[in-house]
Amino acid sequence: MTEYIPSPREWVANQVELYEGSGGTEGLTLRETGLPVVVVTNRGNKTNAVRKTPLMRVADGANYVLVGSKGGAPENPVWVYNLRADPNVEVRDKTVVTQMRVREVDDSTERERLWAIAVEAYPPYAEYKLKADRVIPVFLAEPIA
Repeated sequence: MTEYIPSPREWVANQVELYEGSGGTEGLTLRETGLPVVVVTNRGNKTNAVRKTPLMRVADGANYVLVGSKGGAPENPVWVYNLRADPNVEVRDKTVVTQMRVREVDDSTERERLWAIAVEAYPPYAEYKLKADRVIPVFLAEPIA
């Protein structure tokens, strides 16, 4: 079994612990926003360890849109590199856990459609896009058939 390494960011590690420890019945929103999150489990691209990240819940049918905004910071969040290295993830949405495969969305039409869904779910993404001096990565997580 590969080792799980909690996030060095205490609030992230605590939220994942609460979310998963409750079986998906607690810790379901992003801190003070009250907006829903999912927990994405992936492999570290350097350590190969299990990593878990709460991300905004942006649903597109049975799929999830994963936005690498990092609050508009100049660099991508580490999980972006993990998904680029290994597209197999697990998404926990409350009590439902789904094995999924992600793909980075490059097609401009699809990206615009998914970006609009993301901004509707979490309006600060629009501000992050203006603030970031980079193209914010967008991934689509799709269930493995």
